[in-house]
Amino acid sequence: MHMMKINIFFGLLLFILFGCSSSNEKKEYELLYWSSNNSQEIEFAKMVISKWNAMHPEAKVQYQPVPEGQSSEEIILAAVVGQTTPDVYSNMWQGDVEIYAESGSLVALDTLEGFDEYIYDRCDTSVMVENTSLDNHIYQIPWKINPILMIYNKNHIKNLGLDHAPSTYDEYFDAAEKFKKDKDGDGYVDQWFGYSEVLVTWWQRFFDFYPLYLAASGGQPLIKNNKADFDNEYAVNVFKFLRELYKQKYFPQERLAAREDPFLSGTIVTRFTGPWEISHAEKYKPDGFEYGFQHIPVPAGFKGPIYTYGDPKNIVIFNTCKKPNLAFQFAKFLTSKKNDFQLLKLTSQYPRRKDLLTDSLFVNYFEKNPELRVFAEQAKYVRGTDASSVLKEVFDIISQEYEACVIYGTKTPEEAIKDAAFAVNLLNL
Repeated sequence: MHMMKINIFFGLLLFILFGCSSSNEKKEYELLYWSSNNSQEIEFAKMVISKWNAMHPEAKVQYQPVPEGQSSEEIILAAVVGQTTPDVYSNMWQGDVEIYAESGSLVALDTLEGFDEYIYDRCDTSVMVENTSLDNHIYQIPWKINPILMIYNKNHIKNLGLDHAPSTYDEYFDAAEKFKKDKDGDGYVDQWFGYSEVLVTWWQRFFDFYPLYLAASGGQPLIKNNKADFDNEYAVNVFKFLRELYKQKYFPQERLAAREDPFLSGTIVTRFTGPWEISHAEKYKPDGFEYGFQHIPVPAGFKGPIYTYGDPKNIVIFNTCKKPNLAFQFAKFLTSKKNDFQLLKLTSQYPRRKDLLTDSLFVNYFEKNPELRVFAEQAKYVRGTDASSVLKEVFDIISQEYEACVIYGTKTPEEAIKDAAFAVNLLNL
């Protein structure tokens, strides 16, 4: 369907192959496993590999973090082109799976014995529908998520005379107007109610437009039946909401990345972020600082579960693997209940399994760590990304329109969303 486009895309990246060419030497090992190069996940992976190799001396797994590069996605693409992929990889962005599935680079996991029983014991049907490719095969094991919620400064909320953080657009506007400050009287706002990166980079929309769209729409897709499905009131209202935040100077148009942490310093009250914020806040928060998490704001009168972006990373088996059934057995071990629990404890990332709030192992942990429970509760209502081989281009188009409308106000929300949908449909989905 998209083979010419995919082959051209791969071909343009042949020059970055050679850094990966020597990493697939298995020697006495039966499988090669790559994880992300996050330090906590490296610790987790080493623990899992040590256990597996002790239990399976005849089927040892060689481990390494994904090689360093500009991005792990770029390294994986280079490895795919050069046929130097690992057997198992556990940091695959869900949005990249379709392009590799269409190029024949991944093993269809649903063709392996025991996969259906395993996966439906682990995940709800809705999760597997989301992770099913356009050819109706499943190429990825849903592994971990980091639900995007709104973190808020409890002290600021209390000082505004509010008994809860704002949960609707109108409540958010009201609180933002009360908080907006010009501390030194120079006519320039220097404290804001929230902040989001103004960069046009496509993946920045995972922390503003996309979770807000999922929340407002009840988890509706961006792409459906190979067409843009976001030319609707939900996307328009999200752009209106975000545009007003910048227009009224409730959000800064400048980047705050070079400053000290704007949330922990009290410069902003809220931010859309994931559970990784907890360990950072606990390490660097000043004395007396209190924070909480709440769902993403929704339009007034919204009813039903409030969805958000889950930031999923999944496990795949590449077609270079000579023993896919063994690789699947290793993936099952990697995602066992005990190992999923260790993942949660070591990394504060959430295994994408349906028993997080029912299995005693996890329930007892959340009772001892109540700040983590809110993300486990949200985990029932997350979405990843739609099956499309041009998903990055889709988000790039949305991001371009976001910049024009939300940041600079050169287009109306209606015009920006309509233009984004039109451009997406020209991608020949």
